Amino acid sequence: MAVTRSAAKSATAPARENPLNLFVWEGTDKRGVKMKGEQSSKNANFLRAELRKQGITPTVVKVKPKPLFGTAGKTISAKEIAFFSRQLATMMKSGVPMVSSLEIIEGGQKNPRMGKMVQQIRFDIEGGSSLYEAISKHPVQFDELYRNLVRAGESAGVLETVLETIASYKENLEALKGKIKKALFYPTAVIAVAILVCAVILIFVVPTFEETFASFGTELPYFTQLVIGLSRFMVSWWWLILALVVGAGFLGMYLFKRSPAFQHAVDKLILRVPVIGQIMHNSSIARFARTTAVTFKAGVPLVEALDTVAGATGNSVYEKAVHRMRDDVSVGYPLNMAMKQTQQFPHMVVQMTAIGEEAGALDNMLFKVAEYYEQEVNNAVDALSSLIEPFIMVIIGVLVGGLVVALYLPIFKVAATVAG
Repeated sequence: MAVTRSAAKSATAPARENPLNLFVWEGTDKRGVKMKGEQSSKNANFLRAELRKQGITPTVVKVKPKPLFGTAGKTISAKEIAFFSRQLATMMKSGVPMVSSLEIIEGGQKNPRMGKMVQQIRFDIEGGSSLYEAISKHPVQFDELYRNLVRAGESAGVLETVLETIASYKENLEALKGKIKKALFYPTAVIAVAILVCAVILIFVVPTFEETFASFGTELPYFTQLVIGLSRFMVSWWWLILALVVGAGFLGMYLFKRSPAFQHAVDKLILRVPVIGQIMHNSSIARFARTTAVTFKAGVPLVEALDTVAGATGNSVYEKAVHRMRDDVSVGYPLNMAMKQTQQFPHMVVQMTAIGEEAGALDNMLFKVAEYYEQEVNNAVDALSSLIEPFIMVIIGVLVGGLVVALYLPIFKVAATVAG
């Protein structure tokens, strides 16, 4: 019997190891109308037989060619994971079996890497794995929070509801991230362009004016001499400046990813920046409240939930605060008292948490906290966008306008001398 079982396993293993190929086909239906499409199948003959069963006479069946540069650049985004969760929850609530749901989702993917991942999840579930076990093989796309929620949903028999909650959570989180990126990207991009324009003027335009100034035979204004000196430095050492800027950028990113102390220092500094710091504070509180509410609602124990939530706050200062809260809650402190000890959460958040704990409705109260602070972030970003435009115009005026004035001062001086 043991030999028979091992033989059976070896017979079924290749079927799971060899993924289906994606084919493109063309054909005509019974009315002679031309049709074409894409479909996964074991081989071309199987697909031809399947098309004939559907009343289609295939004329072309071939493996879909791979992109010229492969799929290395097409990463799986958080939005795609949110959409995947929403699709799976909707179809399972409609009574579609999980394997069939995954097959439908797989066929609708435009990102080849996402389609392949969904296919691997489907193969694992067909082989007897749970959804939690299947997605655990893809920890980059499905973080610890996602996996824990799915495991809790499967244990409680409410997987569809949990998937729907996860989809809403991820959609809200991505919307919040988008708002913050919008607040930070615009001024950064404009100032970077202004600096680039100034560098071009110093390297290419100022030397031309310098030759003209030499023919005047008069002493140049101090401001113009300063700009010419800066231009000479840029012309001689532009490559070193560029190397230092690029090197500092890469070093900063490396340290931010590899050094917890450096990351903590940067996050702490960002929280102290006027206006931007308040937006980041509100964002971290909103993410903490929504993530804790989602995990607690799914039935995850509070201590375990806090352990998972810490990394979702988006800021190492709040991450350390949540870890401290987890330690306090694990020894019996109420959540509101643990929050108060960190001195990172406003009085309103602490009080609403206390009310939620007393009423036995902690998840509902935290959802309200999340909605309030998400709205605060939205309002702050909108206000920042309108206030920062004049500030940016001033910076551009000072940088570019200052260079132009420095170049024309000698001309005005010569004109005044001639007129006199």
